[in-house]
Amino acid sequence: MKVVRYCLCSFVIAVISLFAAELPSETLRGKIRIHEGKPAAVETADHKLVVLDGDESTKKILNDERLNGFQVEARGRFTAEGKFLIDPIHTRALLVRQDGRLKMITYFCEVCNIRAYTPGNCVCCQRETTLDLRDPDQ
Repeated sequence: MKVVRYCLCSFVIAVISLFAAELPSETLRGKIRIHEGKPAAVETADHKLVVLDGDESTKKILNDERLNGFQVEARGRFTAEGKFLIDPIHTRALLVRQDGRLKMITYFCEVCNIRAYTPGNCVCCQRETTLDLRDPDQ
């Protein structure tokens, strides 16, 4: 009897996970607000703050104060009132607007010519990488 319950519970969890993965993403637009000691948020056009969350790589980007004040578009879903979970980083779900165009957030080491997708030190020379906004189609 325990085996049947276990199998049934596993099946139900799998079905729920499948449907959760199929939920369409929403797009959140606004100005990103990043301040040390506070979670990153987007200020929407109607001046509401929506707290952002994401996978570990996205969280590193959300802590980069160089992005503070940029207009952003984030794809993901609301997890609660005023809380937004950004889709995983490999989906390029977080973009900023520069000169009227959407740009992908990347980081670059000019010394080693190495590109990274999260802020931090270069994996080679250990110098701080620079913010390098790129066209998503490149």
